[in-house]
Amino acid sequence: MKTFIVTDEKTIKRNWYLIDLKDKVLGRVSSQIARILMGKNKVIYTPHIDCGDYVVATNARRIKVTGEKLKKKVYYRHSGYPGGLKQTTLRELLSSKPEAVIQLAVKRMLPKNKLGRRMLKRLKVYPDEKHHHQAQKPILI
Repeated sequence: MKTFIVTDEKTIKRNWYLIDLKDKVLGRVSSQIARILMGKNKVIYTPHIDCGDYVVATNARRIKVTGEKLKKKVYYRHSGYPGGLKQTTLRELLSSKPEAVIQLAVKRMLPKNKLGRRMLKRLKVYPDEKHHHQAQKPILI
């Protein structure tokens, strides 16, 4: 018996999945999304080929975190200039850009290369119930 290895990305059938983030824990649901984006839930998973699926995540505003992460978890960014370090707490980021919280959590779980950046493009995050992907008939998780 021979092991099947995907060699051409054009033969991969990509599914659409819908995840409702309401009252879900941030880290656990982010790792589940990252597995789907990488294609680890498929039997044809190949590490050097992008064989993942699309993920539509709704209700990003209603995500939960455990402990005191709302106050203590800090996101950093730097402008590139001296003294240009900016910091934002999780509570502030959830109130202003809730979809950024999910995207950052998933991005940090994906490979840090061109393949990971391409995988992240298949993640669609929305702060509320409404999304524009009904035509793709996403499978509810």
